[in-house]
Amino acid sequence: MRFDIITVLPGLLEGPFSHSILKRAQSKGLAEIFIHNLRDYSDNKHKSVDDYPYGGGSGMVMTIQPFANCIDMLKAERIYDEVVFMTPDGEQFKQDTANELSGYKNMIILCGHYKGIDQRIRDVYVSREISIGDYVVSGGELPAAILVDSVVRIIPGVLSDETSALSDSFQGGLLDGPVYTRPAEWEGHKVPDILLSGNQAAIENWRYEQSVIRTKERRPDLLDS
Repeated sequence: MRFDIITVLPGLLEGPFSHSILKRAQSKGLAEIFIHNLRDYSDNKHKSVDDYPYGGGSGMVMTIQPFANCIDMLKAERIYDEVVFMTPDGEQFKQDTANELSGYKNMIILCGHYKGIDQRIRDVYVSREISIGDYVVSGGELPAAILVDSVVRIIPGVLSDETSALSDSFQGGLLDGPVYTRPAEWEGHKVPDILLSGNQAAIENWRYEQSVIRTKERRPDLLDS
């Protein structure tokens, strides 16, 4: 799967994509992640990518041409399943969304900054707008990294144990239950006996029950939906 991320701050993304699961996915050839510096596509001699908003107001707006130049170049080379804009007013990013996107082949992700991007880019190029939550961060780079990480880790072959991703929180609409490892007892706190029983069927039933309990306590809205 290929990701082309367009950003004015490429340095913010270099770290997250060069470690751990995302690094292994790229080494295995299961994911390709290309970061495009928006300033490289500016027609302005100063390589600026923002301007004052029409109608006045605070903040700066990212201009049309740099985005258009980059997207047009990429689209001339291959077909993209989605052009995604990371924005607080997009659809809420959920596990089901990550599952869907993991089946795609090519995706462009636009990272906004300042006051946002010119609406015409959203109207003409963007096919999907995604939010990682009801809050605002300084730009689209960290949300883009979250989206890519969430999608890549469930691509078949990325994790050494593929069943691990299937038991994560939100898969199946439930939160993951409690997990334990050695030692079996620590300062008077013991691992539940069922996990030491060797009865795998009983263990799976216990885990499911614990997932339901945790979801009911912490995210009852998931059970309602």
